[in-house]
Amino acid sequence: MIYHLLYPLSSLFIGFNVFRYITFRTIGATLTALVLSLLIGSWLIRKLKEMEVGQRVREDVPWRHRSKEGTPTMGGLLIIVSSLGAALLWARLDNPYIWLVVAAVMAFAAVGFLDDYLKVKGGKGISGRVKLLLQTGIALGIALWICHRPDFDPRLTFLFFKHFRPDLGTLWVPFALFVIVGASNGVNLTDGLDGLAIGPVMVTAGTFALFSYLAGHYEFARYLHIPFVRGAGELAVLCGAMVGAGLGFLWFNTYPAQVFMGDVGALSLGGALATIAIIIKQELLLALVGGIFVAETLSVILQVLSYKLRGKRVFRMAPLHHHFELKGWAEPKIIVRFWIISIVLGLLAISTLKLR
Repeated sequence: MIYHLLYPLSSLFIGFNVFRYITFRTIGATLTALVLSLLIGSWLIRKLKEMEVGQRVREDVPWRHRSKEGTPTMGGLLIIVSSLGAALLWARLDNPYIWLVVAAVMAFAAVGFLDDYLKVKGGKGISGRVKLLLQTGIALGIALWICHRPDFDPRLTFLFFKHFRPDLGTLWVPFALFVIVGASNGVNLTDGLDGLAIGPVMVTAGTFALFSYLAGHYEFARYLHIPFVRGAGELAVLCGAMVGAGLGFLWFNTYPAQVFMGDVGALSLGGALATIAIIIKQELLLALVGGIFVAETLSVILQVLSYKLRGKRVFRMAPLHHHFELKGWAEPKIIVRFWIISIVLGLLAISTLKLR
């Protein structure tokens, strides 16, 4: 919005020309989202308490989680409002990719909100089968929109390879569904400790801010041998807003948490990151920089398969962070160590720009 209001005035005063630059608007969106989340956070937590929107702790989690009973949940609303508000304020609103990611966030947030609401009311939330069906339906809508774009490219970008880009053809749609649904659930599974999920989310969003900017710049994309996607650079503004909103949310979500993200935040953030990855043709990069989400998801899959096939568990408890809890690690130690791993993975992801 700011771009459309102020950049045209650059013909009158050259200082307004700064709003033309994606880098400047990305910084603006990041800071705006941070300030918004800090301003809204305390009020939202107070309202959630008044409405008795408290976390219900499952009986099958480590005993230390009993103390978290009643902590306000649905805090993901803070991230959504702050990030989308800042993004729409600083991004170009004539960019279709911005609106696609906004739609993805809102759709996944609606599923997560319904699940959280049913849990707060004393139920078990949406059944796993129904939730998966809803997620798949949203992912299908996103995939079909992208593949009907005139510049649609069904080729897959491999890390560390310049020219190896196999054409997925008709397999592209199911591949896109797998990426979107998998990422959405991966973030959700990681959201089990105070501040655990939002750290890797910010690292991933920050990494994709860089890759989005480069993918939308023809000269940079050509030089670095990454797919050029016209208009994708504007997604850097939205990624920056996600980082800023995540920082603000972490102010309240850090150990001991005053508010939890809930499915409304986890599902929407995972869906947004996956949508961005698909747009800029960096789906495999998402698996690298989001390695924490992959590890958490695989731990659950391995645990279930091992128990069904062998009657034995691989981990003391899944997802993976609970395994370390039962090994006696303090919660802050698990969180910070997972953050460290996520930062390292982010740096490795950035290094792939030259290691090709």
